[in-house]
Amino acid sequence: MQIAVGVMIGSKFGLTGEGSFSKGEANFLVFLICAYVAAFSWSWGPLGWLVPSEICPLEVRSPGQAINVSVNMLFTFIIAQGFLSMLCHMKFGLFFFFGGFVILMTIFVFFFLPETKNVPIEEMNRLMKAHWFWGKYIPDEEATGDKYTA
Repeated sequence: MQIAVGVMIGSKFGLTGEGSFSKGEANFLVFLICAYVAAFSWSWGPLGWLVPSEICPLEVRSPGQAINVSVNMLFTFIIAQGFLSMLCHMKFGLFFFFGGFVILMTIFVFFFLPETKNVPIEEMNRLMKAHWFWGKYIPDEEATGDKYTA
């Protein structure tokens, strides 16, 4: 949706910013933006809140969520502060910029985020230890649950 919005605005307004949309084109542009917001709300939007709450062990879940919320709010603030300036300088390219990040996020999730559906929180370390990338960062005793045995 982001790329489609960028193409529409770029083809009509270009780098000069001069041009106009017909009523039908404007309605379609609003539809694309609404479709993006709806799709984001059903997919990427909740992931920043859901995934950390699922993967943090019970011992550190509260501080992990506190850090997650703080970082989420910090980056929301940074993006909100920079959006208008970026829009003025990048014009329609801003939508390609954000669309590119959606593509990068999709690639990251596909390769680096294991499926956690129906995995109890107690088994999360074992799941991460079995992952091709994250496994090298989890000590063996964390994955087996032997860290508390003498």
